[in-house]
Amino acid sequence: MRLNKGIVALFIIDILFVWFSIGSSYWFRFYGDFPAEYKLQMLQYAGISTIGFGISLYYFQLYRRAWEYASVEELLSILKAVVIGGVLSTVVAMLVLPERVPFSVVVLSLETVLLLVGGYRFLTRILGLRSNRNAADPILNNVLIVGAGNCGTLIAREIRNSASGMKIVGFIDDDLKNYKLHVLGIPVLGTRDHIPMIVKEKDIKEIIIAMPSASRQQISEIVTICKNTGVKLRMMPRLNDLISGKISLNRIREVSVEDLLGRDPIVTDLNGIMNYVQSKTVMVTGAGGSIGSELCRQISNFKPSKLLLLGHGENSIYNIEMELRRKFPDVSLETIIADIQDRERMRSVFEETLPQVVFHAAAHKHVPLMERNPSEAVKNNVFGTQNVADCADEYGAERFVLISSDKAVNPTSVMGATKRIAEMYIQSMNALSQTKFVAVRFGNVLGSRGSVIPYFKQQIIEGGPVTVTHPEMVRYFMTIPEAVQLVLQAGSLASGGEIFVLDMGQPVKILNLAEDLIRLSGYEPYDEIDIKFSGIREGEKLYEELLTDEENITATHHNRIFIGKPSDLNRHQLELEIKRLQRVIADDSSSIKTVIDQIVPMYEVVVS
Repeated sequence: MRLNKGIVALFIIDILFVWFSIGSSYWFRFYGDFPAEYKLQMLQYAGISTIGFGISLYYFQLYRRAWEYASVEELLSILKAVVIGGVLSTVVAMLVLPERVPFSVVVLSLETVLLLVGGYRFLTRILGLRSNRNAADPILNNVLIVGAGNCGTLIAREIRNSASGMKIVGFIDDDLKNYKLHVLGIPVLGTRDHIPMIVKEKDIKEIIIAMPSASRQQISEIVTICKNTGVKLRMMPRLNDLISGKISLNRIREVSVEDLLGRDPIVTDLNGIMNYVQSKTVMVTGAGGSIGSELCRQISNFKPSKLLLLGHGENSIYNIEMELRRKFPDVSLETIIADIQDRERMRSVFEETLPQVVFHAAAHKHVPLMERNPSEAVKNNVFGTQNVADCADEYGAERFVLISSDKAVNPTSVMGATKRIAEMYIQSMNALSQTKFVAVRFGNVLGSRGSVIPYFKQQIIEGGPVTVTHPEMVRYFMTIPEAVQLVLQAGSLASGGEIFVLDMGQPVKILNLAEDLIRLSGYEPYDEIDIKFSGIREGEKLYEELLTDEENITATHHNRIFIGKPSDLNRHQLELEIKRLQRVIADDSSSIKTVIDQIVPMYEVVVS
């Protein structure tokens, strides 16, 4: 076995420290003039200590540590190794030597060994830190860390130990007892209220928020202060997103819009209410989409007997299948490539699989695209929903949950109108079927494919401009996991025929959203990254609603879910109108929109 030359050199240095410590201890004990018999004892004691300290230092792995990253743990290892080595050597010396080693020599040599062994190693650490700093980019960005607790300290230590191109100027901490204290030699410069002043005085280029256990409201308040400084802002993930005890620079993420919403994420305890999917065959249509895939993830936690992943796009279905097989190896999965517009194919799928619970998330959702392609919106959102709902009824599904949209309320778009017709159809089905048909209606979800947030971020990366349709445009926002948790909760509340409405919190002005994203990326809106107004697109509203005029809201035992009760529907008339849609589906857009207007009277027809 080849010996590491560095380890051998360090071991020799430690032994020299031991000999020097023992020799100097005897010299001080006898003031440089000690009797001849103690000279022999000194040599014997040094030989014994060489073995005793050598074994102890090796046992406590002092030769297997990176001393340039030494911390309290390494300091304790040195202390234990030296003390035990000294005690071991002294005990052996008492047993084999004719004369007792003077107690003052034992104590003094132990102190000297500790000082030399520990000092040499920490000198290595100091030199290593200086070497890292000298190797770093000479143009350093001044960084301010918000949070002088454990997380902030760990981040500061890692920045200092790495060639990150960052220089930590100070900490911010709201605990006044920490004000003007130094953490790792770095001053606590003030509280959150001092951030704007400190950014100007210290020429701060980046702020890192290191408060993983703070509430969403606290984070939002700090983000609001920081975003007006115009510097780049990043933060550690929330505490439940971290691997315990593992914090590193690559875990610091960009501040997201979720941090700006000013509310803690909705967390729904689904345990105890998900018996309607446990040991059941569950089908999710549109399983490769943003909502559909998250439905599959969360349903998999509750052990369905089989989970059917139905979708039209093979790549997205393959991706979610691979993810679920990796994360939930015990869940029985079946992937089905099928188009919900194909009625015979859907009947074949239902006849073969007999799903007991159906979550219908497959839909066309992009407003301007569907405005230009109304026939496709009708075929997918109306006829596709009709096919899946009819099969659920025919083959005895227990529940059918339609994923709907706030754009179905007083719709001004083809997409919204088709979703409203889908709601009306499944409500009419509920009156005649043993299946419980319900719809869940919510607004925009953050991070979904085609949503405004990724679009803005891409525009910022490209240098702008960021395009906003109208300065007064507002939207409701919710994260995908939040929305899906409430969908599953609503499914448990279903008695049949309801339209569940999710509380989306306060609406957000899209212009403010764009400005905040620009600032959080380290740029100044209208100056470094411009914002342009492109005009309201076809079918869009300035604001969305969650209830129609005739719907009376009813509370449920969940404080974020409400029930809208629409007026009675004439099923026979609805079926006639849908048949009219089928007859005109191949006609021009204006003919299709005219029929849609007769089914959903509140739809404002715009004939170009």
